[in-house]
Amino acid sequence: MRKVYLYSSLGNQLQEFVPVVPGKVSIYVCGPTVYNDPHIGNFRPVIVFDAWRRLFKRLGYEVTFVSNYTDVDDKIINRAKELGISEKELTESVIAEFRRLTDEVGSLQPDITPKPTEYMEQMISYIDDLVKNGSAYEAEGDVYFRTNSDEQYGELSGNTVAKLVSGARIEVNSQKESPVDFALWKKTEEGIKWNTPFGVGRPGWHTECCVMISSIFHNNGGYIDIHGGGFDLKFPHHENEIAQSRAHNHNGLAKYWLHNGFINIDDEKMSKSLGNVVLAKDVVKEYGGMPFRLMVLNTHYRAPLTFSAETIAEAQKTYMKIQTAYKQAEVALQLADVDLSSLVPNNQDKFFEELCNDLNTPNAIAELLAELKRLNQALRTNPLDKETLGESFANVKDYLNVLGIRVKKTPLNEENKALYREYQAAKKAKDFERSDVIRAKLIEKGIL
Repeated sequence: MRKVYLYSSLGNQLQEFVPVVPGKVSIYVCGPTVYNDPHIGNFRPVIVFDAWRRLFKRLGYEVTFVSNYTDVDDKIINRAKELGISEKELTESVIAEFRRLTDEVGSLQPDITPKPTEYMEQMISYIDDLVKNGSAYEAEGDVYFRTNSDEQYGELSGNTVAKLVSGARIEVNSQKESPVDFALWKKTEEGIKWNTPFGVGRPGWHTECCVMISSIFHNNGGYIDIHGGGFDLKFPHHENEIAQSRAHNHNGLAKYWLHNGFINIDDEKMSKSLGNVVLAKDVVKEYGGMPFRLMVLNTHYRAPLTFSAETIAEAQKTYMKIQTAYKQAEVALQLADVDLSSLVPNNQDKFFEELCNDLNTPNAIAELLAELKRLNQALRTNPLDKETLGESFANVKDYLNVLGIRVKKTPLNEENKALYREYQAAKKAKDFERSDVIRAKLIEKGIL
């Protein structure tokens, strides 16, 4: 099995991937808070970590991929009140849309999509354990984590307790022992809430992912291979997850921590305050899910990505080039009576070398385009070089599958093969009237 190297934020260095359980890969990616239409920034991790997942599967690993939907949050409560609907109605409609868009951008649906509301019993028990072992404390219905109880706090982000305390503002009438302690349970009077030994309320965001990981991967002691998400989650969210897991499960929750960069709009940060938030549904509708995916993958996942009219137009052009070459090769091979299922990829070292080096998708796409050039050259041979074309087609098909770039397939039955050959014969005989009629039929069938 090929060696894979990834850049872990825990240690900030490139590391060789060695799974917790041989032959298996466990991945957890922080998903969206489902209160509003998702923006394109929400879909960078969806695409990036889907590419990681596809790579590991292609290399022969058994992959368990988990990504949550946060369905308990103040934003959800406020938005549901604005719309005059229940929180459940809101979250279910946003989740349905998110799933649809995940399909549109070519990502596989997660194996498991946990929601905090489904794990409330485990969360209450988890928090109670932290109170009992002294890592957390109750304060008038709220529960806080004692950040200074974790001697390694700040290992991921560099934000140690000492640094945070020195920069903290004094909180008036706070029930917290320290300004840097964070909430595990919040007392609340409105919205969805649960009765607990601490009082009526709902869990803190940082606790939700810990408990879901601990519950789903309990056979590994709640310790997984890869925890991923956007760079903005590194602190405080992921740092606080690690602290809780160390206090509860005596491990750091994940062996490798991967973070993707932001999406900027015309080189400006995307934010509501700037009024430049771009919704994923609008991009997919106007430009297509596959060009958007290509645009995302054409920048290294840890680097900032610029969304602009130019970058998406370039991605559209590249996708059209891929789609056209793929269709022409697929048709040519079928007309030559080549069994497409028998074709085997070959000479793929460079492509996989790039992906196994911290998922270098821009370089992998460059290898895909180089193979497309070889494919087009093979298409122009006369007589047709079926062996070269078949091998190149198999490579392209494999590359597209690993990158998650979906193309329309053009299967030909015997009737359509005969029609295509008739079209070629009419063109050769310069019977343009007849060839135009047949061409229209082939276009209608999606063959041309």
